[in-house]
Amino acid sequence: MNPPFVPILSPCIGICRLDRDGYCEGCLRSGDEIARWVAMGEGERRRLMDEVLPQREAARR
Repeated sequence: MNPPFVPILSPCIGICRLDRDGYCEGCLRSGDEIARWVAMGEGERRRLMDEVLPQREAARR
């Protein structure tokens, strides 16, 4: 039996302002990543959530 499909939710936290580097101050996605979110496949979303955004968060500190 396959596990139920669980879509990857948007990382948006409602603080929607792009910084001078072009990343959202709330979710750390680029403007392009925000615009493409609905069209991204689950694999691309997972990579963004698991790898890219944590790296950006670490670099921000």
